[in-house]
Amino acid sequence: MKAIWNSAIGLLLVSGALLGLALPLGKLAGGSGVHPAVWALVISAGGGGVLFAALLARGDRLAIDAHRLRYYFTTAAVTYAIPNLLLFSVMPHVGAGYGGIMYTLSPVMTLSLSLLTGLARPSGLGIAGIAVGFVGAVLVAATRGEAGEPAALVWVALGMLIPLSLALGNIYRSYDWPEGAGPLELAAGSNLAAGLLLLAFLGVTGDIAAVADLGRVPWLFLTQVAASAAMFVFF
Repeated sequence: MKAIWNSAIGLLLVSGALLGLALPLGKLAGGSGVHPAVWALVISAGGGGVLFAALLARGDRLAIDAHRLRYYFTTAAVTYAIPNLLLFSVMPHVGAGYGGIMYTLSPVMTLSLSLLTGLARPSGLGIAGIAVGFVGAVLVAATRGEAGEPAALVWVALGMLIPLSLALGNIYRSYDWPEGAGPLELAAGSNLAAGLLLLAFLGVTGDIAAVADLGRVPWLFLTQVAASAAMFVFF
């Protein structure tokens, strides 16, 4: 474990594998009738709750001030609530593989936005990476669907909003990271805030009772909570 913790490649592989686990788990949950927003809630509130408990267990606290609240809820919206809600909404129509590809496009989107906002300097390799990434995304998007049926354009377009939202979150976190705040504290606060936003969404849409559907998939629920908490720690 220590070797992984001190290895950039090790951290990348472990966090990537745990993130990828959310795709088949989410598809199984959706197949059992769990609302997309409820499964996004499981990832954020479940993972955030475990991280908050870990924070307290090591004697730390979740600091709350105006700057941190802004950070928690902005990050919650663009990094967790919106991308996960989009992911589990489009996945039944475009497939889990396409959803995973949308997550892998977030670095391409991040680099594009970094160049546009002046946070990064343009380079030949960076521009080539952006071009290849977008061409690949277009090729895959043009052939996606379930059971051999082409996906409707609206679902493909909604899927493309996933990496855009994630990229906005990456840029925002770099710009507004609260001074002196640790990553575990910010991960716990942001995920708990995402849970509140998703609960509010379910309340506004009249689907709050759908949370009870988690009783249909208790083992999927517990597995996802554990995987989410571990992924956020390694991430």
